[in-house]
This record gives sequence, structure tokens and C-alpha cells, in this order.
Amino acid sequence: MTEQGQAPEPTGQVSDAVKGNWVDHWAPVRLRPYFRLSRLDRPIGTWLLLLPCWWAIALAALKSGQFGLYELWIGIGCAIGATVMRGAGCTWNDITDRNIDGKVERTRSRPIPSGQVSTKQAAVWMILQCLVSLGILLTFNRSAIALGFLSLLPVAIYPFAKRFTWWPQVFLGIAFNWGALLAWAAVEGSIGIEAILMYIAGIFWTLFYDTIYAHQDREDDALIGVKSTARLFGEQTPAWLRRFLILTILFLGAATLLATIGLSVLELVIALCGVWAMGWHLMWQLVKFDPDNNTTLLMLFRSNRDAGLIPVLFFAGAILV
Repeated sequence: MTEQGQAPEPTGQVSDAVKGNWVDHWAPVRLRPYFRLSRLDRPIGTWLLLLPCWWAIALAALKSGQFGLYELWIGIGCAIGATVMRGAGCTWNDITDRNIDGKVERTRSRPIPSGQVSTKQAAVWMILQCLVSLGILLTFNRSAIALGFLSLLPVAIYPFAKRFTWWPQVFLGIAFNWGALLAWAAVEGSIGIEAILMYIAGIFWTLFYDTIYAHQDREDDALIGVKSTARLFGEQTPAWLRRFLILTILFLGAATLLATIGLSVLELVIALCGVWAMGWHLMWQLVKFDPDNNTTLLMLFRSNRDAGLIPVLFFAGAILV
């Protein structure tokens, strides 16, 4: 039995993990609880952390007309860094929420509330992941390194946001899209207006997809007093999602326009088509949105990997023209 009196699932699997994921089937048994802390059984969060980095790398490369081994390494480094820093952030989140997760149906099977790992073990695991991320960060330039250290502030604050504001998704967006600034600085040497616009676009995108995600927990959240945009918006959620969709595309489109000034019309059109296509994907999600169907909500949330990949692919296509 766990501290909250709930029996953990027999296999230790987390309730909202991807079915058939490699952690539950192939990872060494002793490491599975730690990999679950890092959400390696639920990779969508890593994608959502990584994709703004790839937007920035691809758009900066398109602007400069140069994509070489250094830019390739930044892309690979961001992928590794997103995996371990997302893992560290989720571990920190689970440590801070250990007394809340056991009261929520979707989260009571997580490693700490289900008794698979102790809080001390989780803290050690978090530090190890941070050290790996630091090793990668130190291969970037000084601007990116400074931004990497600054990113720890919103990461540290986010788990507490739902206790004092109805807008914790804003804090998640600030943390999750920091890579747009960091990766742009790693390529360009400093933060440009394009990176700032892209960063703002990412925050609105986070508000879009995490409001969808938060609707899964709104009943439990109401019982224990946890705040979220899903609870705040209620029946007005579709209208708010539409606003977030429009703002995401406007800011990402503006960043793309500024980055492609002076390039060929074909490069501009291809890049903007990527932004436009992402907008259509978000519109599809809005049409499918059903606040009372948790299966649909989770499917839509996970589909944002594809939504965020669309601009990356089109930006890459423009580079190759």
C-alpha cells in the first residue's frame, strides 16, 4: 500500500503511460521507476520541450543560409538535453507534488506516491540528470550557457504555480519554450527579435495544448483545490483555445517573416506554409476537442508532436531549396 492508502498497479506502470512503451517492457527492472520519474514512458513532453529548439535552429539556419556540423550538433545536443532536463523537471515536479499526486486518479500510480522510489532517491536521480544536461550545455557558446542557467528559475517555479494562480500553463510555457531562446543564441550568438517572437508563439502554443491536457484532471483538481486554465475557462474553453491558436500562428508567422527578409520568394513561401499547416493542425484539434472524453483529450495532447514538427520540416525544406 502507498502512503495514501492506494495499492500501486501490479506492474508499476503509470496509468497514462503510452501502451507498450519500452520502459515497461525492455528497461532493466531496477531502473524502471527512475525512467518513469523522467517520463521516458511518455515521450510527448520531451518532444514539446525539444520542438521550439528545432524551430529556432532551423529558422536561424535559414536566415543565415548556413547549416553545418555545429548547427547539427546543436540540434542533437538539444535533443539529448531536452530528454534529460525534461526528466529532471518532471522528477522535481513529482517531488514537490508527492502529497497531491496520490489524491488524483491519473497521477496516484506515479513512482513516488505508489512507493516505487523514495523522495531522497528521486532527488539524487534529478541531480544526475542535471549534471548530464550541464555537460551538454557547456559545449555551446557563452550566451546559450547563460540562458541555460537562467532556465532553472522557471523550471523551479512551475510546480508551485498551480497553488497560487489559475494560469499555471503560462509558467509551463515560459519554461517549456526557453529552448527557442537558447538554441537561437547557440546558433546566432545572441537573442534576436525572431527568437523572442518564436518564444511568445511557443507560450501560446503551450497554453493551447496544456489546457486540453488539464481537462483530464479538472474534477480531481477541483476537489483538492489545484488551479488550472481548464477549471478557469470551463465551458468557454473552445473560445480560449481559438484565441491561443491564432496568437500562436501570428507570432510564429511574424518570426518567420523577419527571419526570411532578403531571401527568395520560394524560401519565404515554403517557410510560411509550415506555419500555416501547423495552424490547420491546431484547428483540427479544436474541432475534435471534447472536454468530457479523456481518451480524446490525451490523443489530442499527444498529437502536438506532429503539430510542432510541421514547421521544422518546412523550415528544413526551405533551407534545402
